[in-house]
Amino acid sequence: MKLIILDRDGVINHDSDAYIKSPDEWIPIKGSLEAIARLNQAGYRVVVATNQSGVARGLYDIKTLNAIHQKMHTAAQQVGADIDAVFFCPHSDADNCDCRKPKPGMFHEIAKRFNISLRGGVTTVGDSLRDLQAGYVAGCAPFLVLTGKGEKTQAKGGLPPGTLVFPDLSAVVDFILKSPVGVSV
Repeated sequence: MKLIILDRDGVINHDSDAYIKSPDEWIPIKGSLEAIARLNQAGYRVVVATNQSGVARGLYDIKTLNAIHQKMHTAAQQVGADIDAVFFCPHSDADNCDCRKPKPGMFHEIAKRFNISLRGGVTTVGDSLRDLQAGYVAGCAPFLVLTGKGEKTQAKGGLPPGTLVFPDLSAVVDFILKSPVGVSV
């Protein structure tokens, strides 16, 4: 199975320092949904792994989060893309849970659910250091996009070893689909 794990805010849709709190605030980054469709056409299963501490902070509830994700799924389907699953952490940093990135708990849950090892062939794409750290610790090849918080993340440095950097998700997909045997850590 070919699997790729994407962060949501800043990778698929525009991010906001004030959080994405409603379906109306969820706006796809140009070309991101089409990039997911190209991955699907090449046989990839696409999974989203996203921290959503706005739930713990009381900025929105699970019902609203589900509505945001439904909008994402609908928009993706309109361009022929399919997101196989969305894994999310509703906790804040103070909760000290295992699922909040940079901890790899969400990635381990994805591996378990899809019955796959993340080592040596699964790519993770994020715009923040915590996205890349969680994926790297779980065995994924880390790819940083410069959309969302990506430029600030790159400027700060300290990226996991082997992190590849791309302007956006579309450029990541171009690279992956041109790689003869996929990408591995």
